[in-house]
Amino acid sequence: MPFPIIDLFAGPGGLAEGFSSLTGNDNDRIFKIELSIEKDSHAHQTLTLRSFVRQFPFRELPDEYYAFLRQEITIEDLYQAWPEQHHKAMREAWQATLGETSEAEVDRRIAEKLDGETNWVLIGGPPCQAYSLVGRSRVGGISETDHRVHLYKEYLRIIARHQPAVFVMENVKGLLSAELNGEKIFSKIMADLTTPAIVFPEYAPPGYRIYSLVKDNVRTDGDYLIRSEDYGVPQKRHRVILLGVREDIDVVPGTLEPSRKTDLKSVIGALPALRSGIYREFTHTEIVNTEKGTKKARKYQNLDDSFEGWSERISSYTEELLSTFSELGYNAKFEQTLPESTGSDYRRTPRTISQAHPLSRWYSDEKLDGVLQHQSRGHLTQDLKRYLFAALYTREFKKFPRMDDYRKFGTDLIPDHENAESGKFNDRFRVQLPDEPATTVTSHISKDGHYFIHYDPSQCRSLTVREAARIQTFPDNYWFCGSRTQQFHQVGNAVPPYLAWQIASVVHEILVPENAREVREPVLFRY
Repeated sequence: MPFPIIDLFAGPGGLAEGFSSLTGNDNDRIFKIELSIEKDSHAHQTLTLRSFVRQFPFRELPDEYYAFLRQEITIEDLYQAWPEQHHKAMREAWQATLGETSEAEVDRRIAEKLDGETNWVLIGGPPCQAYSLVGRSRVGGISETDHRVHLYKEYLRIIARHQPAVFVMENVKGLLSAELNGEKIFSKIMADLTTPAIVFPEYAPPGYRIYSLVKDNVRTDGDYLIRSEDYGVPQKRHRVILLGVREDIDVVPGTLEPSRKTDLKSVIGALPALRSGIYREFTHTEIVNTEKGTKKARKYQNLDDSFEGWSERISSYTEELLSTFSELGYNAKFEQTLPESTGSDYRRTPRTISQAHPLSRWYSDEKLDGVLQHQSRGHLTQDLKRYLFAALYTREFKKFPRMDDYRKFGTDLIPDHENAESGKFNDRFRVQLPDEPATTVTSHISKDGHYFIHYDPSQCRSLTVREAARIQTFPDNYWFCGSRTQQFHQVGNAVPPYLAWQIASVVHEILVPENAREVREPVLFRY
């Protein structure tokens, strides 16, 4: 029987995808997601759909699923075609808010799913915005009134009440340095996780040993930090991930096995080339009166998007920028072949990753025969010029430009913000380097694409949802529900499934140490 998993703060299901992808020699899943709890409605819809997928054996997804991915039928049509699987998915994916939903209801559902089983695994990542370095700098530190600071106690309470054999808890790097009232939050969390009875004595919980997934001997808090790029993920994503083992389990876990770095171009370079869209143009600023005094108001003109209008601007910008490169003594040359399409939710296309790629079988679904949710955003025309310059500069110098470089190549490249050159905007426009793992995909990608500019100047755009999903190692047949903004938000908040799959292997070795090492082959291609 597979080991049960309860997934808290599940997001779109990155951790669950990795754990449920681990199989034995008989191709049966080693772990079964029994319950995923997530408050966001759109992420919950994604969780439900992916749970529906898991109701089918590998390589036996129904034709209706692919018809839905091709947008030939609705998701309601899909669920109506397979009502039993849909019912099971709805029982697995639960939209609830930990900390607000009654503890009695949460405990009832968990106990019902576990059905007395003691060898089970708790996974999840309590919301991390309060601990993130960017979030703290924005508000000047951490406030005790921020409820997110204490959400880890919801995770801790479930450990204390239901006592999993193993838990995996993920959070941001900023957790290591965060302080509240002069006390390091990480030290407090570690003490609570090691001895849950400190906070919840009423449950008489056992103790836990906390391990690093990357270091045999922990010497500093930084040894709990996982650098995803060291484990085959095409992204420099650094996260704190704690592995807890119940004190009665006499096993010392292993660690993740480092692998060769995976560069960005190898996972997104064969996706169909797309142009960006255009939707408005900055015209001028006006000084307006407000209750707090005067301020600048930026004025824009809306534009109709077309390939002709876009290509005319890109060609003109390219000619102008290459001339400036030449005037400054740089021999930059670039011959453009401009793509006409802005993409779509489904596009039939040949293979989009080399069969020889180490992650080809992880991403690919032979029955998909296309690419999903690969559609570019519309951009401000002035940003198009900045994107084009940044991509040309990065292509020439193998690094993305800083604000001084923008000024050097033209004052019109400087954003019209009062603090544009204050230092805060120094890396405001960041091109992803093709020959390295990408920088961290975060939920901020849902707001704009300035940190995620495609390296190809011909495309002159930010990354698509599918490109972000590839960077995060979601399989190609993973569909994200909601608007494009909501899809980006889900992708940015997730744990990379390929990393989670490797963590699942370590956890399996704890639960079944004598034969766990037999399962070391990714199997998502079997969907």
